[in-house]
Amino acid sequence: MITIATLGPVNSHSWQAAVQYAPKARITTYPHTGALISAFSSGEIALAIVPIYNTREGENKEYFRLFDKIRSGYWIDNIVLPSYLSLGVIDPGITREDLRMLVGKGSVFPQCEEYVGDNFPQLSRLIVQDIDQAMEEIRRDGLRDRAVIETEEMLKSRGFHIIEREVAPHNRTRYAVLGPELAVRTGYDATAFITRPLDDRLGLLVDILGEFSRRGINILDMRAESDIKTQKLQIYIEAEGHIQDEHIAGAIAHIENRVIGRRGAVRLLGSFPRVDMRTKYIKSFGFIGTGDMSKWFAGRLENEGYHVLMTGRTTKLRPEEMIPEVDVVVVCVPISATTKTVRKYGPLIQGGKALILLAGESEHTLDAALEVTDGDVEVMLVHNLWGPQVVTMKDKNAIVVRTARSGRLCSEFEQFLHKHGADIYHDSPVRHDLLMGIGQKLPTAISVALAMTLDEHGITSEDIASHCTLTSLYPILAMARVHSQNPRTYAEILSTGGDSRRIVHDFARNLQRVIGLADESLIGDICRLMDRNREHLTSDFLRDRMLQAKAVDEVLGRMI
Repeated sequence: MITIATLGPVNSHSWQAAVQYAPKARITTYPHTGALISAFSSGEIALAIVPIYNTREGENKEYFRLFDKIRSGYWIDNIVLPSYLSLGVIDPGITREDLRMLVGKGSVFPQCEEYVGDNFPQLSRLIVQDIDQAMEEIRRDGLRDRAVIETEEMLKSRGFHIIEREVAPHNRTRYAVLGPELAVRTGYDATAFITRPLDDRLGLLVDILGEFSRRGINILDMRAESDIKTQKLQIYIEAEGHIQDEHIAGAIAHIENRVIGRRGAVRLLGSFPRVDMRTKYIKSFGFIGTGDMSKWFAGRLENEGYHVLMTGRTTKLRPEEMIPEVDVVVVCVPISATTKTVRKYGPLIQGGKALILLAGESEHTLDAALEVTDGDVEVMLVHNLWGPQVVTMKDKNAIVVRTARSGRLCSEFEQFLHKHGADIYHDSPVRHDLLMGIGQKLPTAISVALAMTLDEHGITSEDIASHCTLTSLYPILAMARVHSQNPRTYAEILSTGGDSRRIVHDFARNLQRVIGLADESLIGDICRLMDRNREHLTSDFLRDRMLQAKAVDEVLGRMI
């Protein structure tokens, strides 16, 4: 039989966490965390369970300092339990008006701050380390003016009577499981480490965090504080991934050897199955479409712990079979096929689920989705302005078009985008399509027409390089970018309907007007036209974009 050590007494929250983790284990209790960690570090016990985070209390700093005292062993697992706290007294005849003091452990009062402040603002609070002994003294001495805040199980086991239950709603606690060996990799893990006290250096924390950011690693928890003895900075980080994952191991090694530059400056606390303190309503996603963009999103959703299924024209699993098995259906197919796909499979989605469209045209697509799906199906469109070649969505634009039926499932997907650093913008369907005319359709049309013009006049790449100014090089670069990638993608963009077409046609009309003024050498008219344009664009916009252009010019100037 294995033995697990935790904080006592019997029926405390920590004791309940140990029982849940290993119901058949022998449980040994300790009166305080220092004694528990000391016993684990010395090898007296093989497994220990300590509380490290509470949704109402936040991080428990005491435990992170004590982690630094552990000389062997690792953080290997987590338990998350609801912390149900009740108010108990020694006699059922005692009323609220009889009370003069509330008694509890140090962690209890921060969790119940709202309840105590609203109901007993005038009462004294007595914080005790050994709640079992305190309750025994209250019973023995007949202290009718005292009430204890603890678990209902513990209060009843000591003969106390409950006068109010769940005095701290939405209260959950995370417990760390400590063991002698590093936990095996599961594919949905997190890694925690602590630095030794560090010498002060400008930008040190930013440089450390940057090693995770540039590798696309999400940081789950981070805290920096001064070491009590040396007053030097210590940093605690919990990041997604297992220490055996190449990107995590590489980040930590680079931080120790290059950023900090001192061997032994980083101590691994452990890797363990990732824990979600936030409620997740989605368990599974199903993709219709197996292209590179679908695979890109699917991989990142799997890394978040979601189960992902994929279907397409060549997969054995058919969309009809997949749809009943998932919580969210994601349509990610070419723009020209999106509406047809929605009309075919939308009616199969059951109420209470969600349909998310990864698409570049919203008005007609969303109209079709809202028309053919059940009224209880959530619907939302997301237009990601990046391709599958990028490592991370950090600082990339994502346009989200919510509908009246976008609910908590859609919000959870939007939170996924936000967590990974996407810059999210909300549009209406009409506004999205109009702005995509500016952001995608028009630049693509110009690039294609420009390349056609170069071909008609026999202008070569060498001619371009020798005769371009920095300003004229911008459209040349856009043209090259468009023509160096999948032509189908840009043909789909050019073929979208909705208000984006207005942008292209209005541009063509205005271009003809400008050409007419130029052909007639009406320089004054052109100047007045540009002055009106400047008023619309605003001086702030022009100033900020000019600063960006000058920064780009420094790079381009070395290329031509």
